Amino acid sequence: MKIVMDTDTLVAALRSPTGASAELLRRARRGEMTLAASVSLFMEYESVCSRPEPIQAAGLDAKSVGIFLDGLAHIVMPVEVHFLWRPQLCDPSDELVLEAAMNASAQALLTFNLKHFARAADRLGLRVSQPGPFLRSL
Repeated sequence: MKIVMDTDTLVAALRSPTGASAELLRRARRGEMTLAASVSLFMEYESVCSRPEPIQAAGLDAKSVGIFLDGLAHIVMPVEVHFLWRPQLCDPSDELVLEAAMNASAQALLTFNLKHFARAADRLGLRVSQPGPFLRSL
């Protein structure tokens, strides 16, 4: 199964190692599912996770976050964006997530911002879910 994680779910994994988002990353690391991201989406992951707020909230230091991101880079399936789906959403940073999901032919896009993706997901036939309910559905 191929998934794309919105940046908010990745930050949740960083902040809560026992939560659903972190469990999904562990499953991807074990090869039980494939985590896909485009270069631009991964750059957003790096940018957001490297900010002081997520680092502090996770109780980590910048070096630990760097190690987390390096590990993430090893398990992410790169997605080449062949077709730009824009504009579909109100938030340009959400477009990166949707583009990665569509170009990866992902079975699910995981986010805590369901309402941001709801209309476009319905129109494009993409499953959008929060990490907890998605994990329970497996």
